[in-house]
Amino acid sequence: MDDKERSCNEMFQRVEDFGTTRKADFPAGSLGLELFALVSAAIADFDKHSSAQSSGASDSRRGTATKDAARTALREDLEEISRTARAMAFEIEGLDVKFRLPRYLNDQKLLETARAFATDAVAFKEAFIRYEMAADFLEDLAADVADFEAASQSQNLGTENQVTAGVAVDTAREQGMNAVRRLDAVVRNKYRNDPETLAAWERARHIERAKRSKKSTPAPTPPKP
Repeated sequence: MDDKERSCNEMFQRVEDFGTTRKADFPAGSLGLELFALVSAAIADFDKHSSAQSSGASDSRRGTATKDAARTALREDLEEISRTARAMAFEIEGLDVKFRLPRYLNDQKLLETARAFATDAVAFKEAFIRYEMAADFLEDLAADVADFEAASQSQNLGTENQVTAGVAVDTAREQGMNAVRRLDAVVRNKYRNDPETLAAWERARHIERAKRSKKSTPAPTPPKP
């Protein structure tokens, strides 16, 4: 929840408190009671979806960190295979080309290359092992591919949940603001002869603006002697 959303939610809570304090003035069936209920519902939705938004952001960050580590491990696997294949090409012609790493490896290309290496290396497994690669290097490669895919999915899901919850937060805020706008007319009309209550309403519906940090003014340059 950013400062703007927090200020808006705090305003909703003040409006809710205003209505609770004067509940006797808004009997069952009145428009005022209905609108205060909409504000309360907006607060509940706001809190729920804000929590989901924060959770999605946290999952996305965690997925990003895990994905970075998985990407590094997978790339190291491919570099080892490619480096070894270049040496093996002195005995097996064309192997350096078959296991050449692309110059640019985005995530999709990294996965495509890893799957191709995993498939093509099966026929040369014993030759790779003869060059002192681990006996289970293909199993390690498969495990690192799976880890990278899982980390990517976790990151994407966290980001998706964050975005979805953000849209729901915006919807809750808009619904609450619409209720407050309608309440403004109701309250002003009802308490037209009660300046103290109207002043309390103005305080309740006021949204605090986030304070901007002042830029420090550089000290004047002293005149040259």
